[in-house]
Amino acid sequence: MKRQLLATSIAIGTLLAASACATTAPGSSTKADESKGTVKVVAAENFWGSLATQLGGDHADVQSIITNPASDPHDYEPTSTDATAIHGAQMVIINGVGYDAWASKLATANAVKSRIDLTVGDLVGVAPGGNPHRWYDPDNVRTVIDAITAGYQKLDPADAAYFDTQRSTVLNTNLKQYFDLINQIKTGYSGVPVGASESIFAPLATATGLDLVTPASFLDAISEGGEPTAADKVTIDTQIKDKQIRVYVYNRQNATPDVQAQVNEAKAAGIPVTTITETLTPAGASFQDWQVAQLKALLAALTEAK
Repeated sequence: MKRQLLATSIAIGTLLAASACATTAPGSSTKADESKGTVKVVAAENFWGSLATQLGGDHADVQSIITNPASDPHDYEPTSTDATAIHGAQMVIINGVGYDAWASKLATANAVKSRIDLTVGDLVGVAPGGNPHRWYDPDNVRTVIDAITAGYQKLDPADAAYFDTQRSTVLNTNLKQYFDLINQIKTGYSGVPVGASESIFAPLATATGLDLVTPASFLDAISEGGEPTAADKVTIDTQIKDKQIRVYVYNRQNATPDVQAQVNEAKAAGIPVTTITETLTPAGASFQDWQVAQLKALLAALTEAK
């Protein structure tokens, strides 16, 4: 059955009513909380929330809604607590591109005129129907970092220099190994054919120069919870059997029977297998620790296959 946003168990109108009962009045959170000196931020997903936390330092209070690795951001059912948090936020970060439509609906229903709403898909120019996994594109990550920093500086102009320093630290220190590993893989393995279970890996494959040869229709079907075609499965079976791919990458948070069968086939054929996930794993990891661990595993698999 095609993955789609489930009807929420609590109507948006009810969520709005609940948030209106919060002690924070509409419009009262349009600038940094002077008593605490912090900007209140809500991120729909913890991978963007991790970056917002690092960029804000002790001048931001960041709450992520999706934090459980077992949660599916596509199908998440928001609560009145989520609505209240968004209503009281000064900045809201939403992935967009159809990935977390529930968050966009909550932000619209709980609108605050001077709040900054950042939708990543809009920032990077990817429309609904495109690949929503923008946190796997390092150029998009840089764009989001710049947008969050600009948002902090608009909401708290007195600390603009502080946020510039935080941005520099995040890009040049915190994320240095992340960017270095991407460049290392691109330098050493550009053009190497690889297979994957779904479209979540596509942006990273492009960034690292790897040749993702799995049919796009299969990648999209698995990502969207659909049924892949028999023709696509035959194509992938042939790619594995004939060792047309050097490494197989799969999302271990979404290992369907078809994907698990391909994993087993790849291992039987002596093709190295490695994994990625949609959200921070473990849940308390930083964006860079999560990504670096996955990139190291990918590099090790490519080295083993060489």
